[in-house]
Amino acid sequence: MELLPLPVIGWLAILLSGTAIGIGAWLIVGMHLQGEEMRQHLAARTLDDMLLFGIWVLGFAGGVGILLGKPWSRVVLELFCWALVMLVMMSSYSRLRAAPPPRMQIFLGHLLFIIPIFAFCTATIMTLRSEAALKALAN
Repeated sequence: MELLPLPVIGWLAILLSGTAIGIGAWLIVGMHLQGEEMRQHLAARTLDDMLLFGIWVLGFAGGVGILLGKPWSRVVLELFCWALVMLVMMSSYSRLRAAPPPRMQIFLGHLLFIIPIFAFCTATIMTLRSEAALKALAN
């Protein structure tokens, strides 16, 4: 049973990743233009930002590969989904720990953000591991 059609997965990955890359670039340029203090802050977070961009580039490349029917796209897009799930979980955990009590409202807000990401990533991984996807992306 195929949960999502492969073209839908490809387009969603391209749109989500492209949007994240665009917003990230816009934020970095905006911070860079705000002065020396912000540039120093950006310089301190260079590795983090590069890793984030790398993860989103994986999603973009995987989406393009799915639409083009490339066999490598399954591995790339699944790696993107696992990385995204882990990144969201770690980020949410660190923000919840840093928040002052009571944390219930913050926790509920995080759930509203996390649940759609988990649902998309789970559906994507299950679809990419299905026999239909294996046949469609097998050279």
